[in-house]
Amino acid sequence: MDDLDELIAYLTPREDNEAITSYQNTTAVTCPACDEPFDDLVVCNQEFTSLELDYELDLCTTVHDGNVLLFTHKP
Repeated sequence: MDDLDELIAYLTPREDNEAITSYQNTTAVTCPACDEPFDDLVVCNQEFTSLELDYELDLCTTVHDGNVLLFTHKP
């Protein structure tokens, strides 16, 4: 992924804390890993981060500047 800032410009911010920053994909941007629209982008801000999910998700991942990026897809 070359330009995370450009990607984020198309997304809606949802949560920003010490552990994660999350964005909702409200404009049907495609996932850089699978080329399908994704639901949310979660940026892990710490080396170790735990996510508690309320529902099942498909995930695509990549790393940008040392941060893990999770692209969620609701089945």
